[in-house]
Parts: sequence; structure tokens; C-alpha cells
Amino acid sequence: MTSDSRQALLSEVADYYTGKLAEHGESPRGVDWNGEEGQVLRFEQLCKVIAADGPFSLNDLGCGYGALCDFLVPRYKAFEYTGIDVSEAMVRAAEQRHQGKLNARFVVASEADRVADYSVASGIFNVRMGRSDAEWQAYAEAMLDTLDRASAKGFAFNCLTSYSDKDRMRLDLYYADPLALFDLCKRRYSRNVALMHDYGLYEFTMIVRKTP
Repeated sequence: MTSDSRQALLSEVADYYTGKLAEHGESPRGVDWNGEEGQVLRFEQLCKVIAADGPFSLNDLGCGYGALCDFLVPRYKAFEYTGIDVSEAMVRAAEQRHQGKLNARFVVASEADRVADYSVASGIFNVRMGRSDAEWQAYAEAMLDTLDRASAKGFAFNCLTSYSDKDRMRLDLYYADPLALFDLCKRRYSRNVALMHDYGLYEFTMIVRKTP
């Protein structure tokens, strides 16, 4: 994917989620999820990458209005959170929502501007914006590379699964092959990879842990 085509795609993604926020506000539907219960369940899976009793730092790629930061606050005593999103409207909403939290910052970008202990990405691979499987897969792999570069200890991400019921699959969404991505992560990023496909949603979560 050329830099121009990637920038065009990111612009489309930003417009899509800005529209969702305008339509549904700061809610799971505002970031294109069905409801709060599923959103919390996804966060629980992604945060399994965190193997820290003490302080840690985390990048949240595609942070939306910063719901993951809300999830982290009652569960972890000390952390530094950076939310990254291509939608300026999302970032502004997140900044307003988390105003006064000294451990949280938000940036308008497509990748992190610092290396953190962990990085996570939830839902950023789902809406293909009219791209073909091959083009969207190339984009997804490039984004996984950015997650890897931005993570010192590990990263986690989720995707809709190609094992979804065929009669419920939508043409505008991307359904990834979990086995192919598991193989990619094992070969490219780390020997320590976990695939979780057992939490009741039409998706899977991948956790990549880096060897110290």
C-alpha cells in the first residue's frame, strides 16, 4: 500500500468514526460496538497482555473517546495511558472526558509517538472502508508492525473472525483468519503468542508477549 493510498484510507476511517460519534455520542455505539457488555468483555481480553503488579505504561491505538482508560482506573493502581486516534473529534471528546487525569494523554495520529510497556488495539481492523481483502490485510499487517514497534513488553488486538456464521457476515466488514494471524505473529513478532477465541463474541483476541 502506497503512502498516498494509506493516507486516503486513514482519512476515510477518521470520517467514519467521527460520524458515529456525532450520531451516538460517547457510548459503545459511538465507536461502532453494539453495547457496553461486549465492550467490557473485549477490554478484559485485551488487558490479559498486562503482566504487571506495579506501574506500567500503555498505548491504546484507536482509543475512541477513551473508554479503556475508564476501564483501567478501578483495576490498576498506577499506569500511564496514551490514547491514539485518527479522528480529531474522538480525541477532543476523550480529552474532555478525562480532563484532570494526569496519567492520561491523547493524540491525533495513526500510530503511537512513544514506546510503552504495552499497546492494545480494539476494533480498528473491522470496518474495511470498501477495500478488498488483500488491500485491507496489507493495511492490517502494517498496523500490527506499528503496534510491535510501540511495545516493549507486548501487545494485544482483536478482529472479527472468519469463523463467523456465514449468514451473519457483512460485506462492509473484514473477517480475519485467526490461524493465519497467529502464524504471522509467531513468525514475525514473538514465540509467545496466545489466541483467545472462547469468549462468546464473533471475534478473537491475539496477545503477543515479548521475551525479556
